[in-house]
Amino acid sequence: MRAKTVLPAVAMTAVSMVLTLAVVMMWLGTAVQWPVALVVGLGIDGGWLATLAYERRLAAQGDHNPAVTAVGWSFGLIATGVLVAHALSVDHSVAAWLAVAWLPLAAKGLWLVHGLWERTALTATALDAIRGIQQEARDEAAVARARLRAEAATEETRLTAVTQAGARVARVQARTAQTLSEAWSTLETARKGEETGRALTCVTGRVTPGVTPRWELPVWGPMEPVPSLEAGPSLTDDALDALVDQIRHSETPALSYREMAARFRAAGHSASEVRLRAAWKRVVA
Repeated sequence: MRAKTVLPAVAMTAVSMVLTLAVVMMWLGTAVQWPVALVVGLGIDGGWLATLAYERRLAAQGDHNPAVTAVGWSFGLIATGVLVAHALSVDHSVAAWLAVAWLPLAAKGLWLVHGLWERTALTATALDAIRGIQQEARDEAAVARARLRAEAATEETRLTAVTQAGARVARVQARTAQTLSEAWSTLETARKGEETGRALTCVTGRVTPGVTPRWELPVWGPMEPVPSLEAGPSLTDDALDALVDQIRHSETPALSYREMAARFRAAGHSASEVRLRAAWKRVVA
């Protein structure tokens, strides 16, 4: 990985040094003797190379010197200035010379990138640990997403089932209410019918002669619980007949069996329905 950043910097530096030396030789060679031009070119390249070597030494030690860096950039700017001046002084291929005039600054930029890479480079062990941590985080995130999706699907299924069950209960309650309403309407119609009273009177007249029954519909709503009665001493048939006759004639007209039975039990007396009805028949007869 280190070669990916250092090799381009080395190659760019070498090309820049050769190009700077060649330009100095061509540009100053016409004005001074070529040994002088060679010394100038080698001075520029040498100073640049020396400051670069010193910067690399400091970087290897984990140190940095701004003065050395400034001197190195100064040599790079001098080399770039020489190339730009030569490109502007020639009569032909000006664009070509200007196109390569940026190479010294590009070389310095590549060494800067390489230095940044070295300061942030990690060992293979650290990279493996980072990759393991990242993979573990991705695994945990994937498991969490899968868990959330599963919980969401389960909750959706539960809500759907509850909603459907509630809808079925509501439909059953609606049908039941409708059925009860129809039955109640039928009972009310039968109670208010002209022929209903006579038909019921004909039926009950044989059971309770001389008594006009009153037919009422049961109350449809909350009912008060009837308190339990403590079992008292058993009544004889004569005592039961006398008690039934007394309760029956306690009001005028005489009470019906249902009213008599309700008052009989409300008074605290105890008798089976069969005995009470038999006593009623004996008293009425």
